[in-house]
Amino acid sequence: MYDSEWMSVDLDDVEIPDGERFEHHVLRLPHPSTGVVVVDQNAVLLMWRHRFTTGVWGWEIPAGRCEEGETAETAAIRETEEETGYRVEVEPLITINPLNGISSHTTHIFVGANPVRTGEHDPAEAAEVKWVPLNEVPAFIRKGLIPCGITLAALSTYLTLQKTTGSGPS
Repeated sequence: MYDSEWMSVDLDDVEIPDGERFEHHVLRLPHPSTGVVVVDQNAVLLMWRHRFTTGVWGWEIPAGRCEEGETAETAAIRETEEETGYRVEVEPLITINPLNGISSHTTHIFVGANPVRTGEHDPAEAAEVKWVPLNEVPAFIRKGLIPCGITLAALSTYLTLQKTTGSGPS
């Protein structure tokens, strides 16, 4: 139905196990994306940004798409530095399909550690970049300050693992 370098919208003919058939719209993105929960000294690095698609301001983790031929790990490191001005080391946290009912898209979430300041954040990506104490994140979520689903999944997973294992991913 629509095709560009960023996405395609397809109308698929679906047959479910009981034999019923129907048409279903599917959004396909040709490249996976990444997100990074950058943690240092019990604080997480968040970006305050506006999303014109929803008309909402909110705090987000650094994230972006993998470029052609780029690994998810390399993209995560690149996107974090481009967006926040911090270079990090990363390790996998989770892989999610954020809209699995209508999209084939995959997002690889990493934990970023040992941040090193290399420059300023990109003002086109965020109005502000801030270290937020991890113990304040649940209040940010309750107040609706983190509307991004990928950020919510990433931070909730990180905090859950930190609470259940005592340290979170290293």
